[in-house]
Amino acid sequence: MDKKLISAAIFLGVLGLTVYADVLPDWFLPLREAIYEQKLTADEVVPLYREAKRRAEESRSGEARYLMLSRCEYMLGRVYLYEKRKDEALARFEEGMSLARLSLDEAASPEGWVMLAENLSQACSIQSVGYVMRNGLHVERYAKNALDLDPGNTAAQILIASRWVYAPAPFNNLKRGIQMMEDILNNFEARLQKDDRFNVCSAIGYAYLQQKKSQEAKTWFQRALMVYPANQYIQGLLGNT
Repeated sequence: MDKKLISAAIFLGVLGLTVYADVLPDWFLPLREAIYEQKLTADEVVPLYREAKRRAEESRSGEARYLMLSRCEYMLGRVYLYEKRKDEALARFEEGMSLARLSLDEAASPEGWVMLAENLSQACSIQSVGYVMRNGLHVERYAKNALDLDPGNTAAQILIASRWVYAPAPFNNLKRGIQMMEDILNNFEARLQKDDRFNVCSAIGYAYLQQKKSQEAKTWFQRALMVYPANQYIQGLLGNT
């Protein structure tokens, strides 16, 4: 079972997940939108990252400051990863983990555990097998820690469900993953951020694509693109249906 979880950890960072509480400051949104819209290069995203960091440092303190800074690192890491700039991406994810741990030192919070899990899952996707063997199992444990504090935390729920969707066969369970994602849509709609909805629809579409159910996959990819029409990753998957 441990080997299955280790294999799954490598694939948890395919889309990236929502990593914040229910309310985001307006000044963070341009950075988030740039990551999901995929219209800007990493170098073009850097000024948005720097501005979000500046605002976080000016307007937050303690745990909240560390959390917002961790989110900024996570977002920039993702755009570097999409461009296959792995060293730069890894540096951002490692910094994101450090900041998440600092937030947890200040106070245990579901967002702190999710930030730690998210940055770690992304790091696992580009690190060595040895690194994944040492650290991969912690991803789901951290997500479950978040759910212990907040059972309705959608980011943690999506992270756990993603394991069943994105792990390679025979370590996945596509039917289970689809059901878990649909349960999130049906039961926690009020807490879903814009990118939550995108991630859930994308994951369901991906699971159906792996099942070779092209029409179902197409339907869910189209739902995802209604949220972020320019997203190149989902456009590419839609082209395979």
